[in-house]
Amino acid sequence: MLQNRFKKILVGIDGSPNSIRGLNQAISLARQSQGTITGIHVLPEFPPSYEIDIKSYRVQLSKIAKKFMESAKTSAARHGIEFNEKIASSKNAVDTIVGFASKNKFDVIIIGSRGLGSPKANYVGSVAHGIVNNSKVPVLVVK
Repeated sequence: MLQNRFKKILVGIDGSPNSIRGLNQAISLARQSQGTITGIHVLPEFPPSYEIDIKSYRVQLSKIAKKFMESAKTSAARHGIEFNEKIASSKNAVDTIVGFASKNKFDVIIIGSRGLGSPKANYVGSVAHGIVNNSKVPVLVVK
């Protein structure tokens, strides 16, 4: 049944332990269904008035995101899985991920239950919660 179900898998990658577990689940599903994985990382978008003050911060965040993606690509390659990456910049990570998944017709979104954000939510982070509530694509939340 999985062989035809999850050919295109989108996984949120932010370097958190839960996103790494999500990547591992994505690899497992991709192996079972001969699918491909696309990792997505959303960089925060800052108001133009902040650009001068945070330019070096933005560069650093971009370098970190690329390291996450390289590590994910290596993990997928070890299992013979094709891995693509998408690094976006947005004020709203939920809308960006949900929109990207819908537009590109992914079969499933895999997201860690909690990422690197504030620990104010006890069980599910705000991005995971938003994706579950707004996506028309099935979502697998990994703890």
